[in-house]
Amino acid sequence: MNLVNSRPIPRSHAIYTIAVIGFIFTLHQVIPVYSNSSFLSQFATEQTVGYIYMLISALTILGFLLVPSAIRRMGNYSVTLWFVLVQILLFWGLLASSSPTLIVIFFILESTIVSLISLNLDIFLEVYTDSNDVGSIRGLYNATLNASWMIAPLIGIMLINGDNDYRNTYIAGLAMLVPLFYLIYRNFPRFKDPKYTHLSPLQLAKHIAKNKNWDKLFIINIVLQTFYAWMVIYSPIYLNKTLGFSWADIGIILVIMLLPFPLIQYPLGKFADRIHGEKAMMFLGFLLMGSMTICLSFIHNSNIAIWAIMLFLTRVGAAAAEIMIETYFFKTVSPRDAAALGVFRITRPLSYFTGPLITIVGLLFVTSQSSLFIIIGGIVLLALIPISMIKDA
Repeated sequence: MNLVNSRPIPRSHAIYTIAVIGFIFTLHQVIPVYSNSSFLSQFATEQTVGYIYMLISALTILGFLLVPSAIRRMGNYSVTLWFVLVQILLFWGLLASSSPTLIVIFFILESTIVSLISLNLDIFLEVYTDSNDVGSIRGLYNATLNASWMIAPLIGIMLINGDNDYRNTYIAGLAMLVPLFYLIYRNFPRFKDPKYTHLSPLQLAKHIAKNKNWDKLFIINIVLQTFYAWMVIYSPIYLNKTLGFSWADIGIILVIMLLPFPLIQYPLGKFADRIHGEKAMMFLGFLLMGSMTICLSFIHNSNIAIWAIMLFLTRVGAAAAEIMIETYFFKTVSPRDAAALGVFRITRPLSYFTGPLITIVGLLFVTSQSSLFIIIGGIVLLALIPISMIKDA
């Protein structure tokens, strides 16, 4: 039986296939993500956990700068398959090792590879996206990924099962990589890479500077990704260790919190295709996200309903802001601009540097961890300044 599709995949089929691949890829990433910091804290201090994420950030940024060159030489299809194979080996090493040092090394490397694979999937999707339906396709893709973000924490919580044995979540993540590899291998062997633009770092900087809105958009996206990174790293620790929520309670809170992403991003993307109101919706999203995050600082009880509702409201703002940023950027970038896309995605790993840094520096000036919500919420509101300066795409 021939496992490889010998004919080029139709555009509509490709888009839905990439969405399925993105869903499985996100499952592999997210099932362990909310337990990562707790897992690492078993043999490292919270401050050390922050430094680990900062190192991941630095390596991922380096990877984003180097990977476009590999994609030009080998093609996006081959590079993606190699990354998935390496990821399988890293997850196996993470599970098989009993050495804290090796576990940290494998964790750092697999966290780096995750971001690089996401860049490969972006390139696949961008090649099959028509300029007239960027918002719809990005909305569909993001809604699919975020549906996985909603389901995966529940799976992770059930696998932990109150035993603080976080390795089961990595076993599940490893299992997801097998169908992920097969779907890419089966569907995209005839993928036609665009003629990627080859730019030196200086040329790339000039190319990005030509678009007067990209620099502002990158700053806005850094703020959004910093919000995500800070919440992923520190909110589970805060809910569990400071407020005393059980992992079962946290699972319920996370599912409710993440509902806005699969529910509103696709219709908002379609709306952006018709109305071109990315800037206004981006502004409202950041305003809601920042103000609700500040309010979290004043909630000191362990009421599941209150925390679920408040975190839900922060993510209504985040979901709207995210899809508007994605739609705006991909309306203005070409599939040939793998390097520019890489720079845009650098905002994600950069956030895993800025997120821990906010906590490390913030704790020097505040006496309680709850006050950090005021700091991160204030930073989110500062993004309203560059948002007000961009023009609709």
